[in-house]
Amino acid sequence: MGKLDQDAARSTVNPLESLLRISSHLAGQVEIRTALRAVKAEIENIVAIDHLDVCLIDDRAEWNTSYEVGIRTRWSQSRTLVALSPIRRILLGETDHLLTGNAMEDPRYTYSGAISQPIFRHGLRSRVNVAMKVLGRTVGALNCSSRQADLYDESTVERVRHVADVLAPYFYSLAQSEKAKQAAIVRAEAQAREEGLRQGALELTRVLEQERQRIGMDLHDQTLADLTRLMRDLERGNGAPPDGDEIQARLKNCIQDLRRIIETAVPSLLELFGFAHALRIHLERAVANPRVELSVTDRTGGEVDVIDDTARTALFRIAQEAINNSARHAGASRISVEVWRDGADLVLAVEDDGSGAPEEPDCATGRARGGMAHMRTRARLIAAEFRLRSEGGTRIEVRLPGRASRPLAQGAGR
Repeated sequence: MGKLDQDAARSTVNPLESLLRISSHLAGQVEIRTALRAVKAEIENIVAIDHLDVCLIDDRAEWNTSYEVGIRTRWSQSRTLVALSPIRRILLGETDHLLTGNAMEDPRYTYSGAISQPIFRHGLRSRVNVAMKVLGRTVGALNCSSRQADLYDESTVERVRHVADVLAPYFYSLAQSEKAKQAAIVRAEAQAREEGLRQGALELTRVLEQERQRIGMDLHDQTLADLTRLMRDLERGNGAPPDGDEIQARLKNCIQDLRRIIETAVPSLLELFGFAHALRIHLERAVANPRVELSVTDRTGGEVDVIDDTARTALFRIAQEAINNSARHAGASRISVEVWRDGADLVLAVEDDGSGAPEEPDCATGRARGGMAHMRTRARLIAAEFRLRSEGGTRIEVRLPGRASRPLAQGAGR
């Protein structure tokens, strides 16, 4: 259909019927862009357009968001400041409409700093912009543009104003609904983070309490028991007391046991020697059998030692626990520890060829307990992924995401 035919057809359209059809098309719409697309054809029956958009402002009239149909321009790609909008006078309530025969030459649209590039890029000369109001307050603007100059007049303004009056309450309601939906999402995410932190703190408290009890039992069952036996031997009135060499040897064993317990509680090896060397020392101490093949490999070039202290210590603890499991329970002939970068992620793997160490469920809760549960908890608290494979040996892999494993800023210090 040619332009003259379109104009002739438009002149025979009953505007009231078009407005009623616009209302009908809006019914059931739940998203602003789809609602605008639904009414575009009816609006074209009322006014000739090459570009149609709706601008909606926030409650403080500081930012506006544009929704377009037809031509896609910069206006709808992101929110913009009302002060930089070509139709700021409407959005700020200074006037209820703007009309121009050539916006490309109209200083009201092309003032310094205005985001008016789409006007020039798409040759949007004729423009009519009308305020959209709800309960007397401006909530946005309906904007019609044509590439043809001097196309619109005051009668066009009246027709567009009728359309804007129909659209305003619908679009305002949709915008408020979207705002409420986004607020609900933000609240839900905040509550989920808070609950996650709460659960993490509770789990950490539980694990620390178990660690404290384990240290207490180690001291009671081993060091204290050895010292008690030595004291009793010295106090015996009958029989020959232990000689000096025996006493020295037994005290030396007690000191070694205490050192092992302390190093388990405080990772001094990690601070003194770095991640890879500290694990190598721990691995050699944990595995008494000299025939077991041991290896520790750092493929990060020492980068694991410059990540966040909390994450590094957690990885060290996980590796310690995995090594202890392999040494005590697996009957392995080979135990290896490796750390490397996989893209941005930092990956730690402890692997053996032993009989495996399946997780043992707690009878009351059905949840895993013991070393595996502790490792999982430590991994979760640093946002790391924990994987366990128990076929043909045991492989424990911890993947620390890139955002949590970035090196500290140079010169930050430890």
